[in-house]
Parts: sequence; structure tokens; C-alpha cells
Amino acid sequence: MSAFVYAVPPRRIGPIRTMRHSFTLTWRGLMRIKHSPCKIWDLVVTPVIMVTVFVFLFGGAIGGGNRHAYLQFMLPGVMVQTVVFASLGTGTALHTDISNGIFDRFRSLPIARSAPLIGAIFGDLFRYVVSVVVVLLFGIALGFRIHTDPLSTLAAIGLIMAFATALCWVTAFLGLVAKSAQSLSGMGFLVMFPLTFGSNVFVPTNTLPGWIQGWVKLNPITALTDAARALLTGGPLFGPLGYAAVWTVGILVVFAPLAVRAYRTKT
Repeated sequence: MSAFVYAVPPRRIGPIRTMRHSFTLTWRGLMRIKHSPCKIWDLVVTPVIMVTVFVFLFGGAIGGGNRHAYLQFMLPGVMVQTVVFASLGTGTALHTDISNGIFDRFRSLPIARSAPLIGAIFGDLFRYVVSVVVVLLFGIALGFRIHTDPLSTLAAIGLIMAFATALCWVTAFLGLVAKSAQSLSGMGFLVMFPLTFGSNVFVPTNTLPGWIQGWVKLNPITALTDAARALLTGGPLFGPLGYAAVWTVGILVVFAPLAVRAYRTKT
């Protein structure tokens, strides 16, 4: 009698199980922070140093001698800048893990194929929340005052994290297509420096030369910073909020599918 072997097609994993697997791998990433606190230390120390330097060394000159007023202006922008630069870590870590073969081990497990990618991004977002909250608390210790309400404060943090989520997909895509971690860092800084320093994070738009003002007004970091300022200290909200939301959704729509496609090709 002939023996026949039928291949059993892989069982499709639904979105609920995919998210459960993703959260499990997110927890794995957070446990790595517990055993290696340096993974989050740089996200806390660097923005704190940035606030200290700009307030105490440059605040008197930039703020017209009023350091407190400059702190009120600058701190929401530093919260935004923190997650913009930190998002580079997502792509770098992803590139390193794939190069080391960790994702090949995940493929041997009965989990959703996209779970390691989603879990890596979720784990990094937790680190960014901690970093933003530390910056805000440090600013409060220096004299920053919130002039709105707790709900608006949470909305400001949520808005910043929504944009950080979009940027994580950008850097994840770059990390998947980059040939080396060094080339990824080079590409990232070429993008992040014009975005952050070519904005109104540190200086008002109307104090800049006219040709730079055009770029600053189009820059999504400017809209995000203005929206965060409005939610924390008051001011016009809906224009900057809408512009920042459009940019966030647009980046997600473009780069999330690109990152998933590159991930499937790479793994």
C-alpha cells in the first residue's frame, strides 16, 4: 500500500492573536531594559542635558534675559525633539536583531510573523513615554508651569507619542533596508537634524530669516510643537493640531506598509 503524505497548510493567525503575540514580545523587550538599564538611560539623560544647556547657557540670550519665559517656550519642543531623535533607535535595534539572527529564531515559533516587528515598536514606544515624562517633570522642577488641565497634558503626550509611532515605522523601514547600522545612523541624522533644528523648537518662527521661515512653517515638527505648546500652556490649537494629525496619518499610511513589506522580504 502506498503511503501518501499531505501537506497541512499553515493555520492563519487572526488579528487578536497577532496582537497578543506582539504584546508578549513587547514584554520581552521591556524585560531587557530591566536587565540593561542603559537602554533607557540615554533617552533620559540626553534631553535633560539639552534642557539644562539651552535654559541656563542660551536662555538668557535667546529669551531676552527671561529664562523662565524661554523655558515655557522651549520645553514642549524638547519633548518633541526627544522622540524624534529617539526613534532612530528603533531602526538601529531592528537592524541589529535581524543581523544577529534573532528574528530567524522567532520564525521557528508558532507566532504571527509580524509580531516581532510590532512588538519591537511597541517596546520602544514605552521607552519614549518614559523619556517624555521625565523631560516634563524636569522642566517642572526648573520652573515650567502647565497652564491648562491634566486632560490637555495627557493629550499633549498622546499627540507626541502618536507622531513617534509614525516615525518608528519610518526608521523601522530604514533599518530593514539599510546595509549597515552606520549607514542607518547617517541617513537618520540627515533627516532628523533638518526636521528638529529647522523648526520652531528653540526659537520663534518670526525671528528667522525669511527664506528659512518658509521651511519652518511647512515642517511637521513645527506644527507638532505648536500643538504641544497649546495643550500645555494655552494658545491656538486646532490649526497646528490638524496639520500635525495629517502628517502623522500620512506617514503611517506610507511607511507602515513599506516597513511590513521590507520585513517580510528580509525575514
